[in-house]
Amino acid sequence: MEYLETKTLNVHYGDFHAVKDVSLPFPRHSITALIGPSGCGKSTVLRSINRMNDFIPGIRIGGEIQYDGLNIYSPEVDAVLLRQKIGMVFQKPNPFPKSIFENIAWGAKINGFKGDLEELVERSLVQAALWDEVKDKLKQNAFRLSGGQQQRLCIARALAVEPEVILMDEPASALDPIATAKIEELIMELKKQYTIIIVTHNMNQASRISDFTAFFMVDEARTGYLEEYGVTQDIFLNPKNRKTEDYISGRFG
Repeated sequence: MEYLETKTLNVHYGDFHAVKDVSLPFPRHSITALIGPSGCGKSTVLRSINRMNDFIPGIRIGGEIQYDGLNIYSPEVDAVLLRQKIGMVFQKPNPFPKSIFENIAWGAKINGFKGDLEELVERSLVQAALWDEVKDKLKQNAFRLSGGQQQRLCIARALAVEPEVILMDEPASALDPIATAKIEELIMELKKQYTIIIVTHNMNQASRISDFTAFFMVDEARTGYLEEYGVTQDIFLNPKNRKTEDYISGRFG
């Protein structure tokens, strides 16, 4: 059994069946890309993995998401503690209206961190490939950073609470090509220590950085489902399904 996997995951928003019967493994220390046309459930699946969907009224989750041998939707699982282990980086950089230092230190402090905060902040910024650019301006407001720097700051903030898994919802879609390249390079470096799941609409990005790819589609009822999953190289060079081939080659989507 994988240490993180979905098992016949179903998600309903009220009467709308958003995601149907998705079973996916997420191998440790790898990058899994979720691809597919808009509205096929990629982000819904991603947000289900750390229970971010709990905040949406009327949502119902069926099936299981297994993490370290437990179904994360079991009553004994603390969602707040789960989100410390499974961090999230969103599409648009969302730094807090605080200093660079406080952006990193905040999560550790509210979680009762008793260690050296300065060391933690430095380590997190080094991991996020941002330290050299900000080490002399840690008291500066984070909003003064560029978009790409803000996104790396958000990654550093996620790393500071020492997660095992990092979820990324199109983390480079709002960035220019140079900033995107830095984020991609960082993601590939981070997989040495973390398991990463990324939603992306950029086929080149998925093929460049991921180890495994899950291709989602929608049926006539607009319900998302998993069309094909495999090693990224196989998905892009030798897909088993015609829909996968059509999407990757740009014939639709």
